[in-house]
Amino acid sequence: MEPVTIVFAVASALIVFAIAAASVGREAHRLDAVAPRAVYQLDEATDFVCDRLPEESQARLTPAEVEQLLVFHMQWLHSQGLQPDKVVDTPQHINDTVVVTEDSLTAYLLGESDRNNVDLLDDVDAVHVVEAHLAYFDAIGAVGPQAPLDDVI
Repeated sequence: MEPVTIVFAVASALIVFAIAAASVGREAHRLDAVAPRAVYQLDEATDFVCDRLPEESQARLTPAEVEQLLVFHMQWLHSQGLQPDKVVDTPQHINDTVVVTEDSLTAYLLGESDRNNVDLLDDVDAVHVVEAHLAYFDAIGAVGPQAPLDDVI
């Protein structure tokens, strides 16, 4: 092989590598700046929550009642600013810290259940639904970091 051919082959390889590295770096930076695509599907969430409820709660709640509680939960999240209308490929601009506690959410679900005639035979069922629904959020990657205890108090 001639030295000129070797120089062109090496130069071509370096140029291809530089272009590939720049493209991968640009896409990695772009993907880092946008919200992750956590896809919430109500049917899937209902099945997930129903499967994780204790047997006592499963005996007292129908899947339709669980689904209604999940809808109430999503409405509550929207009212807290945690479920924006358009989130696909939108940069994350979270300016205020929002702390979601299971107690406030459970109280909200109990109130909404009462207002909308969803008959909860035992209040602990709402607690179990909240715990399982938060586990679903964690499973799909829709949960942020847990706040340290000293930040909550």
